[in-house]
Amino acid sequence: MDSVPDLTASLRVLDALRSQPAAQCEGPRQWWHGPLDVEGLALGAVQAAATALNALTAAPGRYAVSAGSTAASFDSLGHLRIAGKKAEGFAALSGFRPTSDGWIRLHANYPHHAARLMAALSAATPPDVDQALLRMTSLGAEEAITAHNGVAAAVRRRGDWLATPMHAAAGAGPWIRISRPPEQSGRPEQSRRGVAFPSWKPSPDPRRPLAGLKVLDLTRVIAGPTATRLLGALGADVLRVDPPHLPELTDAFIDSGFDKRSAVADLRNPAALETVRGLVDSADVVVTGYRDGGLDRFGLGAESLMSARPGLVVVTLSAWGDGGPWNGRRGFDSLVQAACGIAAKYGHTAGNGWMPGALPVQALDHATGYGLAAAALALLAERRSSGNGGVARLSLARTAEELLRLPDVRVAGGSLPEPDFHVLQGPYGKLRFVGPPILADGVPLGYAAGPVLYGSSQLRWR
Repeated sequence: MDSVPDLTASLRVLDALRSQPAAQCEGPRQWWHGPLDVEGLALGAVQAAATALNALTAAPGRYAVSAGSTAASFDSLGHLRIAGKKAEGFAALSGFRPTSDGWIRLHANYPHHAARLMAALSAATPPDVDQALLRMTSLGAEEAITAHNGVAAAVRRRGDWLATPMHAAAGAGPWIRISRPPEQSGRPEQSRRGVAFPSWKPSPDPRRPLAGLKVLDLTRVIAGPTATRLLGALGADVLRVDPPHLPELTDAFIDSGFDKRSAVADLRNPAALETVRGLVDSADVVVTGYRDGGLDRFGLGAESLMSARPGLVVVTLSAWGDGGPWNGRRGFDSLVQAACGIAAKYGHTAGNGWMPGALPVQALDHATGYGLAAAALALLAERRSSGNGGVARLSLARTAEELLRLPDVRVAGGSLPEPDFHVLQGPYGKLRFVGPPILADGVPLGYAAGPVLYGSSQLRWR
């Protein structure tokens, strides 16, 4: 396949990836047919992960990208069936709403976000929300809701976003930003307790090359769990840890819960925090997905983790990045689309006039997720020679810029590939789902285990 964007470029600062050829892509190049090259973003992100995996396993050409499975995996929640029922997407309060001068995108899938939205607008019912917004400008509503720790973004035209200081921050630097500790050759990799751990190396099993790798998953929603789902499919011991007072949405958890375990820990509790820190001491990879600075007070920010263990691989995700006026703001794929001009670009005329639109799938989430996985695999490949780990930082806003910078691609023909469905029985009933988007020696990867019950695992490695 030709003309897949080289999203691996930002990983080539690492010696292990510098001369690694891009993984092959098999299948159609276009299928969603929108105004932006979403297919290119999707294929490029998965290709980055496959390329890094080839480098890590020293098996050039072993891992490739399936276009059909990529299309399916970027809509994994849409294809998921739980005991015969379609998974729930956006809640009723989420979505586009008109304001006095334009539109705003709301995100109220989580109960605490819905409560904050209602409080910000002094609304008692959903119709009250609509009426309140019609009396406000889109920017005024955005400010009011975010001031109450709610989650919303005004729909901006691309030119309006380009004029903001937030765009200047979100668009700066490479897609995957990597930093590494100083070289410490000859020094054993240690934890904060001074205990040295044996180095991990890939398994010769092409379908489970990450067997024995310990991945601590401190992520939520879609992007981070997508990354760790792939690492789990490759054989890693992935332990996801969530706060008990803010449970994940069940359907989203099931969708991303394959090949990982699930535990809960209240980091505000000193005993629970010490247990999680003990997991960090023996982890190979830590993936975090909270808003920028959200884990710093627990000593689990990227810099703290790296200073405690220079050999650790840390991969972090936020909505808006770690620079600019919104760096600590909560955000989601749909809100980034609204703010940066994507929703306006996908706008259309409806019965009552123009309204904004959205990408065919939550591509910013999924592409960022595969970028997280690619970064983890690339840093592991680099660690094999240097002994040191590193930090990789990604954001949904930077992924949006990557998409918007891609040239317009129009290929004659091409239709949405038919998904290859799989079925298994588990604690949530019969599940119908799609598999990972990567081929191993020409054969699609699969999941070895379905989702466990939420919070049912112990806070320890296998």
